[in-house]
Amino acid sequence: MDKLTATSIFESLSSGVRLDVFRLLVKKGLDGMVAGEIATTLEVPPTNLSFHLKALTQAHLLTVNQEGRYQRYRANLPLMLDLIAYLTEECCSGNPQQCIDLRTASVCSASLLLPIPPISSKL
Repeated sequence: MDKLTATSIFESLSSGVRLDVFRLLVKKGLDGMVAGEIATTLEVPPTNLSFHLKALTQAHLLTVNQEGRYQRYRANLPLMLDLIAYLTEECCSGNPQQCIDLRTASVCSASLLLPIPPISSKL
């Protein structure tokens, strides 16, 4: 991922409604949701929601598939993981073992924090 792509993603998520939509679809995983379900769940008028869904889709944060007369939206989980990797790839100057103690300061559940693999030394 490059800086321009990361910036575009953050700009797309800078709206509270779009952030709520993305987090909801991340929660739904591969099942995704149709637009009407998203609108009902988040209590957002459908006309307002369509604007936000379009913005998220244009930023590649969502994928959309036609299912009859409905459109099913899914979070682009690989892109989300790429963004996380981009943000953390230089953690602790490339020495992630230094970050282990910082995990206790995170609000993330311990089960969500992946163990940091040992750094293999290249000779």
